[in-house]
Amino acid sequence: MERLLYEVKKLIVGQDTFLERVMVAMLAQGHLLVEGVPGLAKTLTVKTLAATLSGGFRRIQFTPDLVPADLIGNRIYNQKTSEFTTTLGPVFTHLLLADEINRAPAKVQSALLEVMQERQVTIAGETHVLPAPFLVMATQNPIETEGTYPLPEAQVDRFMMKVLVGYPTPEEEFVIAERVTGEAPVIGAIATPDQLAALQAECRKSFVEPALIQYAVRLVCATRDPARYGLPEFEPWITFGASPRATINLVEGARALAFLRGRDYALPEDMSELVPDVLRHRLVLSYQALAEGMNADALIAKLMQHIPAPQKALEPGHAAAG
Repeated sequence: MERLLYEVKKLIVGQDTFLERVMVAMLAQGHLLVEGVPGLAKTLTVKTLAATLSGGFRRIQFTPDLVPADLIGNRIYNQKTSEFTTTLGPVFTHLLLADEINRAPAKVQSALLEVMQERQVTIAGETHVLPAPFLVMATQNPIETEGTYPLPEAQVDRFMMKVLVGYPTPEEEFVIAERVTGEAPVIGAIATPDQLAALQAECRKSFVEPALIQYAVRLVCATRDPARYGLPEFEPWITFGASPRATINLVEGARALAFLRGRDYALPEDMSELVPDVLRHRLVLSYQALAEGMNADALIAKLMQHIPAPQKALEPGHAAAG
């Protein structure tokens, strides 16, 4: 994973948090929703990452005229043979980039989100399993609403994390200008899909202390029943809290981040760093919260102040000794 990251950084400047979240999603077998204004290298980052993996990569530019068959495939009649043949769509790949997913109508969004969840496609009664590993990275532009179709709250829950990409620093932008206007670096393939699958399996063996899992449960449950956790002022602001998927993704994400940092056990800070990314797209805020200028990130920050992380999660050997 370090070699993959090093190869990507030959071209991508900055965006360390974004790249780390991409790696976490890959290891945890989750999908990523990325939001940021145009020109911040969201698409370039995913394309560069795909170049470091020798597996398949497809990019779909979402537009309002797409239909589900454009994604999953279709049955086509062959006049020469008088038979129907199945043509598989671009979702049959290892790394799928769904560019500007909020520009596609509801039918197309639903088709993609179903593929993300089931990892298989049914065409004319025949089931086709997607290759493994399979990872979707979807981007959306927050500054335009005309001609867009916001993802429904119930469906956006299928993304493991929602990452916000910000502007680079002046120093980073100087290096970006130098690299883009100079000779393009050569990006080589570092890993195969089988090697990535082996890393995912190894990551699943990492230890997560039960106290850390309990911390994830308390955070997520507090978004559903704030008064029970001593936060009655949250009740007018949150219409619907996070689902159990949030708890699962917090645990899986902490495990993957620890693995990425060279440990086979998760620490409280591994989980705490991921809380905003895992929860921000799962909270449905009320009109009162929006009227008061409250957003999901501000609520999550208050929540984390009230529900502190465990002091120190135990390492596996200490847990066994205790």
